[in-house]
Amino acid sequence: MLTGPLVPTILNLAAPNVLNVAIQSLVLIADGWFVGHLGTVELAALALVFPAQTTLQMMSAGAMGGGVSSAVARALGSGDRAKAEEAAAHALAIAAAMAVLFAVVFVGFGRLLFGALGGSGAALEGAVAFSTVLFLGCGAHWLANTLASILRGTGDMRSPGTALIATAVLQIPLSGALTLGWIGLPKLGVAGPAAAAVISYGVAALWILQPILAGRSAIRLRWPARGFRWSAFADILKVGATSCVVVVLINAAVLVVTGLIGRAGDAAIAGYGVGSRLEYLLSPLTFGVGAALTAMVGTNKGARQFGRARRVAWTGALMAGAFTAAIGLVVAIWPDLWLDLFTRDPAALEAGRIYFRIVGPTYGFFGLAMALNFAAMGAGDMIWPAAATAARFAVAAGGGLLALDWLGWGVGGLYGCVAAGIVTYCLMLVFSLTRPAWRR
Repeated sequence: MLTGPLVPTILNLAAPNVLNVAIQSLVLIADGWFVGHLGTVELAALALVFPAQTTLQMMSAGAMGGGVSSAVARALGSGDRAKAEEAAAHALAIAAAMAVLFAVVFVGFGRLLFGALGGSGAALEGAVAFSTVLFLGCGAHWLANTLASILRGTGDMRSPGTALIATAVLQIPLSGALTLGWIGLPKLGVAGPAAAAVISYGVAALWILQPILAGRSAIRLRWPARGFRWSAFADILKVGATSCVVVVLINAAVLVVTGLIGRAGDAAIAGYGVGSRLEYLLSPLTFGVGAALTAMVGTNKGARQFGRARRVAWTGALMAGAFTAAIGLVVAIWPDLWLDLFTRDPAALEAGRIYFRIVGPTYGFFGLAMALNFAAMGAGDMIWPAAATAARFAVAAGGGLLALDWLGWGVGGLYGCVAAGIVTYCLMLVFSLTRPAWRR
């Protein structure tokens, strides 16, 4: 990570993560496909809860997980193994607290939140059923992803990648069995994918823990020698907590747009939900490269190799941007390649087509920006990424509300603001690489 050629090193570190997120993306596609067999109302329920579901994944693996990887990588880069082990112990304490917080918010206030998004009747009941199962068991997600982030911070991408890939392969048929009642298992309906996720992540957590307990990782898990200290929590939270704010703002924009689209009924919500599901999948796809960037940038900054850290960020960001641009152009030209996987409802299909034709061409900007966001985690400075995300929220949500309600531009104007928000987000993150955090 400190001396190797950039592109081969990034590809070598990213390969297990890319394969992992590709399989995880198939899980989300499969969940939508299984629930789609239940009907349009159930698909609308999945769309209502989907932002909360991806918030869990983005925070545990990417946002707070990035803070954990960054703290471990910077400590090891500076040659301080004891500090890296202290960061790992504090990371697990944070994970436990976050699991409780998610359960309180999305189980205790789930009905209120999903109702505010326009959910009602059977769609609302389905969303509540899904969220209750998922978030009561979300400790499995937090434990598995935090342990994976600890290992990624040491440069070990293979061990957590293998565990998460294997359990994701298990999760797909388990989701179908619990959703549709295969092989004598209970038919849980829309709550089936949630139960499958909790079981699969529980297995993954136990799997990832094995190399650490067996002494095969670069650090050990042990009680902090000086006890739990605020300074050690702060080293993780300065990146992780700020990154969680970024995730909240990203999802808040989607929630506002979902609420506006909800005025047109369940079919419109389902169409937008299917369309925006692909945008959500771009985040874990860029995570494949981004996790490598967090570790490499953090290690190089810890070793005071600032020029190399910047080159790592640019190289990985351009790789991610090229990949997501290709996806965006394909769905902009042929939107039904994606939409037909989930629904045949004419109104839902039309809503998804409009979304892809306007927002799809900006996916390249999104991928580049997300990769730079992960690189910023490694640098330990999330001020500019947070500001960029706030600007994206203002343009997408505020501009969309203005376009729809005041200017009368309709759904096309609303989606145009979503696209403009993505471009704004990217330009601000590109500018952030000129700031002092990358030069000292």
